[in-house]
Amino acid sequence: MGPFGSNIKVDSFVDEGVPVLNGSNLEGFELTEKSFRYVTEEKADSLKKANAHKGDVVITHRGTLGQIVYIPQTAKKDRYVISQSQFRIKCNENVLPEYFVYYFHTPIGQRKLLSNASQVGVPALARPSSTFQKIKIELPDLETQKKVVKLIGSLQNRIKTNSEINDNLEQQLREIFAELFSEKIADVETYNHLPLGELVTSIDNRGKTPPLVTTPTEFPVIDVRALSGNSRIVDYTKCTKYVSAETYSSWFRSGHPKPKDILISTVGSLAEIKIFLGSKGCIAQNVVGFRVKNISAYYLYQYLSAIKNELVSYNIGSVQPSIKVTHIIKHPVYVPTKEEVETFDALAEKTTNIIYNNALESDCLANLRDTLLPKLISGEIDVSDIDL
Repeated sequence: MGPFGSNIKVDSFVDEGVPVLNGSNLEGFELTEKSFRYVTEEKADSLKKANAHKGDVVITHRGTLGQIVYIPQTAKKDRYVISQSQFRIKCNENVLPEYFVYYFHTPIGQRKLLSNASQVGVPALARPSSTFQKIKIELPDLETQKKVVKLIGSLQNRIKTNSEINDNLEQQLREIFAELFSEKIADVETYNHLPLGELVTSIDNRGKTPPLVTTPTEFPVIDVRALSGNSRIVDYTKCTKYVSAETYSSWFRSGHPKPKDILISTVGSLAEIKIFLGSKGCIAQNVVGFRVKNISAYYLYQYLSAIKNELVSYNIGSVQPSIKVTHIIKHPVYVPTKEEVETFDALAEKTTNIIYNNALESDCLANLRDTLLPKLISGEIDVSDIDL
């Protein structure tokens, strides 16, 4: 089990050291090495039971339930400290940690994992360690496990590669943007700045939850979860609500985003910013869209991303964080010259198209993975004759 909160206080964190895991590190199948906080080697030593190593499996028992990942042998660090909302296990010689994690990402595995979950207050698993050890799972021989891991791993590796390429391209664009515009953005008095509201048109839904359907459709409701993450692209894999074609055409008036609209979360996790490049979708009441009219969409996306902390500072929520659109649209924006926009857009558009195509490929591969995985785990697809 992870340490009690009193064992890791705010003053325990340092700039470098042993990473402390949080929920964002447990998204997917293997450990995601982003957004870490760190403690010293000495502090990690004092939390020995909360140390996780390569090959270990880490599971969330409070908060975002259903998360389970393995720490790969290629992990950047030799050890990590799990949070108070997580617990770790080590697989024995009869099961591969990758296969073990894959099992619990299938529908039957998730049902077993969440069978003792309580939704009263903060979602949590009751007696997580002891209850988890009592779960019975069906295990094939190690040779079959290796083949399943290799098949799914090949898809995972391509998805991971696409993500790394996109992260690198995003970083390059941020650096180019900063080099071209940071000085002029900071100097409001010398250079031409206008309120954001003069450069965009706001789009949103009616402020209420639309009629939803239980079966996924081609009309996803884009909320704050779909805007989280590093990529500039809306993550449609995180869309969990959908509307029918009839609702899409009749219920929404101005809540249909169009390509190159900028979407910003205004409730909960504030100022998550994405550029919309899809064809269909509608925005939830915790998201607002900006449609550019006198400025470049690629420029504005980078600009708003660069001043995210300033947008978050407009928070007026006492219980749940929230920001008002009326506050955001008053923020001054440096208006670049035509020549500056043309220089930046020529690169930004080409790069964004690559990022988008990589994201689309990853979505397709993820759908294929999620279709194959339960069939491989259940034995519906026989891998015994596959030569890998």
